[in-house]
Amino acid sequence: MTQDEFAREAHPVAGIRLGTAEAGIKRQGRKDLLIIEACEGATCAAVFTQNAFCAAPVQVARKHLVSNPRWLLINSGNANAGTGPQGLLDAYATCEDLAKSVGAIPSQVLPFSTGVIGEYLPVEKIRDAIPRAVSKLNESSWESAAQAIMTTDTRPKIASKIVVLSSGAPVTVTGIAKGAGMIQPNMATMLAFVATDAKLDQSILQELLVDVADRTFNCITIDGDTSTNDACVLLASCQVDSQSLKPGTQDYELFSAAVLSVCSDLAEAIVRDGEGATKFIRILVEEAVDPSEARLVAKTIAHSPLVKTAFFASDPNWGRILAAIGRAGCQDLIIDRVSVWLDDILIVENGGRALGYTELQGATVMKRKDITIKVKLGRGCVSTSVLTCDFSYDYVRINAEYRT
Repeated sequence: MTQDEFAREAHPVAGIRLGTAEAGIKRQGRKDLLIIEACEGATCAAVFTQNAFCAAPVQVARKHLVSNPRWLLINSGNANAGTGPQGLLDAYATCEDLAKSVGAIPSQVLPFSTGVIGEYLPVEKIRDAIPRAVSKLNESSWESAAQAIMTTDTRPKIASKIVVLSSGAPVTVTGIAKGAGMIQPNMATMLAFVATDAKLDQSILQELLVDVADRTFNCITIDGDTSTNDACVLLASCQVDSQSLKPGTQDYELFSAAVLSVCSDLAEAIVRDGEGATKFIRILVEEAVDPSEARLVAKTIAHSPLVKTAFFASDPNWGRILAAIGRAGCQDLIIDRVSVWLDDILIVENGGRALGYTELQGATVMKRKDITIKVKLGRGCVSTSVLTCDFSYDYVRINAEYRT
């Protein structure tokens, strides 16, 4: 799948409205404020970063999640992280400002921020822009919403799917995400906002989101850094005329697969838009003892700067992959059972270079834009997949110049 294939239609979700505005938070002339409104009776689930220095909006959103929130307030250009007590006061203040504008109570607002860490939130700019964003609330602004949450992203990230329940009722799932750097999730990742018109109880919605986030956003990495602001929200407007979806039913399985598909597409779009990325790399680990071992090996490879720079140079330096597997921490690893492929080319077997492998074969694969590293550990029957990208000169430039 190419990046262009993510530029698909965003189907409106009944009961979910979005509005954007230019607040001038980091620079003038760009959308940087987004409000998402869910209708009365909607349910909301969320997962948040596990970074100990979690941002003020994350702390406030966690508290407000129990209050049946109906509004999301998102700004880009400023993370409101590392801002101490003042950051909390500012996050609460923006919730109060939106609540006043829509006739709600502050605890029904979840705040989210992304951008530079360590700078105080420009509350006045956000306060002034909120009425403009509220006035633009409508069900068709997904593209504008995706643009408003971007920071170093080069393109908006949108995914959308419609499935039909056994009753004949169509159900829509649409989502947006932002993220291109500081991506090594530990819950969900970056910022992602997904909405559906399906009817689900909050507890079931929360369980679904935790599972889907773990299988999608938790399986991608750009650079091994976990953000202070990561969050993922799943809203259900409950507008579809059907019974509440319950686990174990055919309709629930169909719906949960749609949510998984949307989040998978968003996760892949983030990796393809990784800061300075030129290669999309899928790391498939098979025959592991358990899921944690499979993911540990995959992420050790994905986080290796030496592996990532070799891919940027199209250099089939497979020894770097082998070294990453060896230091991943598998207990009692029998190296003679380990096999490694680059796409369909076997490069390692019986713990060493595969017979018949040639440098030309490896170099041919490494020139491709989409590459799969497949590792068979020969220890069990568990597999996992992690998505990552290469490290280029532009990754260093983008992050060196991030605040300038």
